[in-house]
Amino acid sequence: MSYIKAIQVGKDFGDGDAKVTAVRNIDLSVEQGSFISIMGESGSGKSTLLAMLGGLLSPSRGQILMEGIDIYTLNRTKLADFRREFMGFIFQSFQLVPYLNVLENVQLPLAVTHYQEQDQKRLALSALEKVGLENKAHRLPNQISGGEQERVAIARAVVNEPPILFADEPTGNLDSRNSTEVMKLLTRLNAEGQTIVMVTHSRKNAEYGQRIVEVADGRLAEPPAPAIKAAS
Repeated sequence: MSYIKAIQVGKDFGDGDAKVTAVRNIDLSVEQGSFISIMGESGSGKSTLLAMLGGLLSPSRGQILMEGIDIYTLNRTKLADFRREFMGFIFQSFQLVPYLNVLENVQLPLAVTHYQEQDQKRLALSALEKVGLENKAHRLPNQISGGEQERVAIARAVVNEPPILFADEPTGNLDSRNSTEVMKLLTRLNAEGQTIVMVTHSRKNAEYGQRIVEVADGRLAEPPAPAIKAAS
């Protein structure tokens, strides 16, 4: 059984003459422990597809199954709980809280869990160690570089050890050197067992994945391009 399975998933925005179809009846499977890159130009529908896969945007038609569960049949509360337990998210904008330090930002997703305060700090520090930033734990976001802010965002996404990590243009605001560092980090997390689904417009970044899927005009491009593992 596929870990994540999209079955004839489509998404429309607007009604009548104003209706725009962003995703057109896509079938897609993601295996556990894999690293899949979803490529496409701006407006191709790749980010809309990622949002539906991640439980953030209800499809207009079709199903998203996660370990056999149709996640959009869950009510709002159960879907939020499901996302919190099973999914981590990284976005192009770092979305760090400016008045919280690095450790507190990473600790945020644990605030609604059963973990005690000391355990939350321990897990947050462990996540920072994974991204090599434990020595920046008490700095504010504006006191670290853009590349470091993205690594903090990754630590926050994995702090509760979710099985699946969704990344939407995770290097979009970074220079070439920092982009490479972030992609190497994602590759290492995948080697440690993290399932990763990443959206990117960059062929170079896409090639860090084990599999590349191309989206154009809301459809999967056929055949999918083979991934060539980037040098580490």
